[in-house]
Amino acid sequence: MPEEPDASLSSAGTGTQSPSPNLRRLVKRIIAIVLASLVLWFIVKTWTVVRAPVIPQVSPLVVNDVSQLNPIRVSEVITPTTTAEIVEAVKRHSGPISIGGARHSMGGQTATAGALFIDMQQFNRILAFSPADKTITVQAGARWRQIQEHIDPANLAVKIMQSYANFTVGGSLSVNAHGRYVGLGPIILSVRSLKVVLADGSIIEASPTQNADIFHGVIGGYGALGVIIEATLELTDNVKIKRHTETMPATDYKRYFFDNIRDHSEAVFHNADLYPPDYTTVRAVTFSITNDPLTIQNRLIPTGQSYRLDRFGLWVVSEWPFGKSLRQRIFDPTYFESEPVTWRNYEASLDTVELEPASRETSTYAIEEYFLPVDQFDDFVPRMRQILVRHDVNVIYVSIRHAKQDPGSLLAWARTEVFAFVVYYKQAKSDSAKNEVGLWTRELIDAALDLNGSYYLPYQLHATEQQFLRAYPRAREFIALKQRLDPTNKFRNELLDKYLHPR
Repeated sequence: MPEEPDASLSSAGTGTQSPSPNLRRLVKRIIAIVLASLVLWFIVKTWTVVRAPVIPQVSPLVVNDVSQLNPIRVSEVITPTTTAEIVEAVKRHSGPISIGGARHSMGGQTATAGALFIDMQQFNRILAFSPADKTITVQAGARWRQIQEHIDPANLAVKIMQSYANFTVGGSLSVNAHGRYVGLGPIILSVRSLKVVLADGSIIEASPTQNADIFHGVIGGYGALGVIIEATLELTDNVKIKRHTETMPATDYKRYFFDNIRDHSEAVFHNADLYPPDYTTVRAVTFSITNDPLTIQNRLIPTGQSYRLDRFGLWVVSEWPFGKSLRQRIFDPTYFESEPVTWRNYEASLDTVELEPASRETSTYAIEEYFLPVDQFDDFVPRMRQILVRHDVNVIYVSIRHAKQDPGSLLAWARTEVFAFVVYYKQAKSDSAKNEVGLWTRELIDAALDLNGSYYLPYQLHATEQQFLRAYPRAREFIALKQRLDPTNKFRNELLDKYLHPR
């Protein structure tokens, strides 16, 4: 009889042994453990990303901003609730004095070492409201959301503000903020008048026609001339708006904007997102007045939301290998598929919490902004692209806005009609990372200056003094005004110390 084949040999006669049942069980167990570990890691990592933001615990004498990049130790902090307290503090303190609100500037614009820090957040009363005149007068520490809640029952809306409603009015005036409003631009265009406490403790009212030099110095003046205590702002009608988006090559955007958006009175909000990492495609987003029925009934965005999905999305876009492609090809097409109809006030009540990561301990999100004359759009985009790509900047988005010419502020960022390029990016907090950001920031500033543009001052102080003076040619007039109003250089912060110290 023929011999039975050895069970230890393969049926193919190769002479190799089949894995024993114990070995197969071991391999399956290892694979299961690895997969379970990966799933557990992903769950833990996802939780650390989407959990509620952790607010760092620091000394009450350390003033920082939202980026957590600029801790500054001051000598004293006061939180006034009355004008008399502010006047008394300014009179008794010889300097330095710094002023802050919500602290969304990102480069030391709210403090300097050893200063008396005036925290304006509790100085926030609404003083007068005239629905008939469409004006409101508020103390400088009032937040825009507070104003919206007050005026919405009268079906009125803020005329100009930044995209998010968490900022204080005084802070927005101090940086001459802007938003996505079509046919408008810097916030100075909507300010009827303001009151400011000067270095000697006197209170001055200023407007475009009364103490106009102070008016045009204080707005966009970063607290250099005094403490803004009140402002009277123009309001407008709250209207129903409908969102519409279009995607196009970046080279087509300027013509699209001028043909379809710029002079169209129905357009209320508009911006365009330039997609990294290629920076060749734009998604234009416009909210226009409509009579269509509401699809969102809330008049303002509800407060207290978790925004966990937003934090997860930012993590994917900033950290995953193909995160930016996922955003451009999957996230945004899904999000913008609908055309919601809502109130103007709803779209203007965005909360910065949606941008706040769970932690800024090792890395942080930050913003820079560049302003280019509208006819230089097509020249700036490729230069910006080359710089950002060469430095491998972790850009989340570049948001393009439009602004009309500033009417006369001394530190005007819109000296002509401009497109604004808002660069939102992620960076590590190490010294080497900060140095690298400085390199590409100065290159972008040079690119803007070469095209007769400018850059925005509320962000990190990477510009050279020469770049600053080129971008803000009326700075010497501003310094002369400061020397007249504040001869002992009482009002200071790190921005002023670096670029606007009287000489």
